Amino acid sequence: MANQQNISRADQVKHPRNVERLVSGMATSDGAGVKLTRVLTQPLQRRLDPFLMLDAFLSDDPGDYIGGFPDHPHRGFETVTYMIAGNLRHRDNKGHEGLLQNGGVQWMTAGRGIIHSEMPEQEDGRMEGFQLWLNLPAGDKMCAAWYRDIPAGELPGFVTPEGVAVTVIAGESHGVLGAEVRQRTAPLYLDIHLPAGQSFAQALPAGHNAFVYVYRGEVQVGGSAVPEKKMAILANDAAADGVVLQCKVASRVLLIAGQPLNEPIAQHGPFVMNTQEELYAAVADYQNGKF
Repeated sequence: MANQQNISRADQVKHPRNVERLVSGMATSDGAGVKLTRVLTQPLQRRLDPFLMLDAFLSDDPGDYIGGFPDHPHRGFETVTYMIAGNLRHRDNKGHEGLLQNGGVQWMTAGRGIIHSEMPEQEDGRMEGFQLWLNLPAGDKMCAAWYRDIPAGELPGFVTPEGVAVTVIAGESHGVLGAEVRQRTAPLYLDIHLPAGQSFAQALPAGHNAFVYVYRGEVQVGGSAVPEKKMAILANDAAADGVVLQCKVASRVLLIAGQPLNEPIAQHGPFVMNTQEELYAAVADYQNGKF
């Protein structure tokens, strides 16, 4: 359960955004055969800058997740792992270790390089969650690696008078500051639980890229229906000041937005830099044990 706060103000949205298009995730696997849905894929990186990837995983079958994600490297971006259900053990070569449990978040800055593993600590039951990749600005890509575990009880959140429960993982919503803030990319990351028949308004800067992912139920955004397991890319509109979500059935939604970096993106697997030369250097540094 999030650390619920009193709302100091309500976001007012007079000119809400519409849906530009709906995206269906791509079924794939990663790590040691973990089955997942890649919702934000590489072709969408420019459109949804500063976000590089969003994976959703959900299974009651241990065969889909038991292999986990053994040791693997990262450089040049941040990962935000949000566990809805299940237990995932993190270990890295910087000496960090933590157990990600129901409702908790792991925020990791790979920076100049880190090698870590994410392994399930359960042999049965449901495993459900999301991993978001957030790009780092060119000037921060070689910063020191950093890691934080945020238990569910320490995540800021609030409930509106209409009963909409919001967990603020990053950014700010209705006067409630999230668990993490980044000045350059200004990410907003909300988990929104809407009771049947309710709505929720969130202010958004006009220049920020934004999307909605529905993981339970169905919501209406600007007259467009967004079904379960669909991502809605929100149209960029200089006159828009936010987004309004409405639902007929109880629904759960991720709302993610951020300030684009407008920098070149060069990616090779778990390395995300600005040039091919930097990618070659990343691979060489990893192979030479410099992570």
